[in-house]
Amino acid sequence: MASSAAEGTGPSRMRRIRQRNTEPELAVRRYLHSRGLRFILHPRKLPGRPDIVLPRRKTAVFVHGCFWHGHDCDHGRVRAKTNAEFWQAKIAANKVRDQRKKTELERLGWFVETIWECQTEDLQVLRRLAQRLLRR
Repeated sequence: MASSAAEGTGPSRMRRIRQRNTEPELAVRRYLHSRGLRFILHPRKLPGRPDIVLPRRKTAVFVHGCFWHGHDCDHGRVRAKTNAEFWQAKIAANKVRDQRKKTELERLGWFVETIWECQTEDLQVLRRLAQRLLRR
C-alpha cells in the first residue's frame, strides 16, 4: 500500500493539472459572456492557441496561471522546493514562449490581452477587460 505522502507529489499530480478549461479561464469566460461578448476557444490556427479569441474584435486573451507563467504576485513568486532548477528553467522558458507568441499574434494584427489567475476574482479587472474589448 502506497503512503499518502507519495500520492500528492510527482508525475501523477502533474497529470491532473489541466491546460484548458481551468477555473480561472472559466471565470473570465463567464464574465465576458455575461457582458455580451462572444468568442471561440483555443483556435489551432493562431500562434500560442489563445484561451479566448474574439475574431470580430481581432483580440486574443490568454488566462495565465501565476505559478506556471512566473507572475509577480504572491502565488507566482512561490518557488518549488523539489527539483527547483528544473522548475526555474521551465517557468523562464514559459515566459520566453509567452512573449514570442504575443509578438507573433501582434505581427498578424491581433490585439493580445493577458489576465492572470490572481486577477480573475477581481471584478474591476474583469470589468476593465470587458470595456477594452467592447471598444475594439
